[in-house]
Amino acid sequence: MMEPVLETLRRIADLGGPVVLLLIAISVVTLAVVLYKFWQFAVAGVGRHRALSQAVAAWDAGDRAAARATLDSSRSYLRPVIDLAMSGHRDDARLAAEAETRFAKLERGFRFLDSVAQVSPLLGLFGTVLGMISAFQALQAAGAQVDPSILAGGIWVALLTTAVGLAVAMPTALILSWFEGRMEAERVLAEKALRTVLAPTRREADQVAPAGANAHA
Repeated sequence: MMEPVLETLRRIADLGGPVVLLLIAISVVTLAVVLYKFWQFAVAGVGRHRALSQAVAAWDAGDRAAARATLDSSRSYLRPVIDLAMSGHRDDARLAAEAETRFAKLERGFRFLDSVAQVSPLLGLFGTVLGMISAFQALQAAGAQVDPSILAGGIWVALLTTAVGLAVAMPTALILSWFEGRMEAERVLAEKALRTVLAPTRREADQVAPAGANAHA
């Protein structure tokens, strides 16, 4: 079963050289990381904070019992942070740190994906340069009997590595951009939820109303 795979790898190595093999290996690892991140996002419930948002809205409206009950039904990875805020913890730095700890777990692997997106085109270019050197060496060895097909064949094989490098880098960059966009939205949601719990509108209104009534009296 391994024989066809090994034969394919030999042909790829003969055609594009070791750089193409390296890029293929990088693409396999990158695909594994991307699939893991999608699974991690799905398990954590990234983007699915309906119950948590309803709990925060109930807390903002002054209905503490409903907020607690709704929060208990939430499966969001941010639920412990919001629960901590609703339990009376008023340390903004502590709450922000708790949220950032969870964001950091979800962002593991982003640096690797960013490195792949940046390095893959350079590896492809490196392979092209090596291929061009080999092509011109073959052309020099041919001497007076220069065959244009030798140079043309060497050039297209050399450019193959650049194409493979770009084929690895472009989708990786797009997927990383999507992941980063999701995490930015998560940070905005977490910050808004924490600020709402720490300074609910209903509480502020209750405090302002008596003061206004006393002033009127």
